[in-house]
Amino acid sequence: MAKLLVNLSSGKDNIDKATVAFVVANAGIAGGQETAVFLTVEAVLLAQQGFADDIHAAGFKPLKELLDSFVAGGGMIWVCPPCATVRSVTEDKLIPGAVLAGGARLVEFLSHGAGSVSY
Repeated sequence: MAKLLVNLSSGKDNIDKATVAFVVANAGIAGGQETAVFLTVEAVLLAQQGFADDIHAAGFKPLKELLDSFVAGGGMIWVCPPCATVRSVTEDKLIPGAVLAGGARLVEFLSHGAGSVSY
């Protein structure tokens, strides 16, 4: 199975980037690819319960809907542990489908042939 990694560093600071990243991630799932989204910097807040509920970039589905579709389709949301710690995002606050996963997991996924795109 082909693999796709979407690296996202933006959240409410750039809702267009955050939204497009999950549009692309959902396209990966729809295309039959094993897809992971790696959230870093401000994007880790998107994995916190309730944070993305009111994000809606013009011309796109609401981010909450895109997140839910991604997870329901088998997508993986990986949250950078140090970035989460700095922003007080703890494991017990994560949305379903999101897990703390560091660089080692990311490098392993890439080493198995994942294509990568960053937002």
